[in-house]
Amino acid sequence: MLLTIGLVLVVLWLLGIIAFPVLGSFIHLLLVVAIVVVLVRIIRGE
Repeated sequence: MLLTIGLVLVVLWLLGIIAFPVLGSFIHLLLVVAIVVVLVRIIRGE
């Protein structure tokens, strides 16, 4: 589930950079938050 969300965010981020530069930065921020959440879950062992 989390992997799917991550993949969707990556695709939206790439689309945002190409098509909508203003939204690209917002989606980039969401992608960074998703990566941090994944790292925290890995560190905790979940």
